[in-house]
Amino acid sequence: MSINGNANVDLSGAAWRKAGEGAGNDSVEVALLAEGHIGLRDGKNPDGPVLVFTPAEWSAFTAGVHDGEFDRPEK
Repeated sequence: MSINGNANVDLSGAAWRKAGEGAGNDSVEVALLAEGHIGLRDGKNPDGPVLVFTPAEWSAFTAGVHDGEFDRPEK
């Protein structure tokens, strides 16, 4: 897998773990990859696509999660 057409990231040896404590089969899985990259995939479809974040992108994403940036609006 390549990131921005430059860095190649090998996913074959990735150690995937469920994101979140007590996460079930419907959760996402994360893996720490080479050069500080982070992989994110659907726990129900481990052979499916993988999102790969640079360390800076992951930091921005997790900060947004903690700040509620991605929370669904209340009805």
